[in-house]
Amino acid sequence: MSKSSSDVARYEQIALDVAGKIVRREYKEGEKLYGRSTLAGKYNVSPETVRRAVALLQSMNIVEPQPGRGIIIHSRQNAEVFLREFEGRRLLEDLQGRISQMIQERRKLDQMLEEELGRLVNFVFKSNTRLQQIEEIEVPENSAMVGMSLESIRFRSVTGATVLALARDGEDIYSPDGTMALRAGDLLLLVGPPEAKEKVRRLVSGQLPV
Repeated sequence: MSKSSSDVARYEQIALDVAGKIVRREYKEGEKLYGRSTLAGKYNVSPETVRRAVALLQSMNIVEPQPGRGIIIHSRQNAEVFLREFEGRRLLEDLQGRISQMIQERRKLDQMLEEELGRLVNFVFKSNTRLQQIEEIEVPENSAMVGMSLESIRFRSVTGATVLALARDGEDIYSPDGTMALRAGDLLLLVGPPEAKEKVRRLVSGQLPV
């Protein structure tokens, strides 16, 4: 999430306010900045907080302490750079926060999907009806299905089976996209009536539908 004004340290807020006044020419180059005690009263903070704010402005070469004169406004251009960099940092933090939140939400959805698919597979395994049987069939290297997608060969309508998951390179892909090209060695976890198994084996062996 981006920083609100309450998230920014008080001395940073003061430095930003002073830099803004310099950019708007309310404070001009060569002019003396108010003394620390005056600034402390103006912003209702301790002298220590003002010292940190002035030190930040000095580190950015916006103000310059001069013996006998005090803190002098040095560069309006550097004040502009400071404001841009601070805003850029806030935008980056906001982007990082939103990306982190989306990643967390995606992980939660992935976990929920995996749990629900696990329940489905467990239910089917425990079912004794002839309407649902789980089978695992590997796509061999010489299969005509290699390079084709489940959708292009009308897998479900031809066999009556539904692919629940696809195991590839040690990864389980649940509810695979029907347009994903099949590879040799892919292990299909499918569910369907008993007669579907033989239809799938014929399809895998090379008997593609016309």
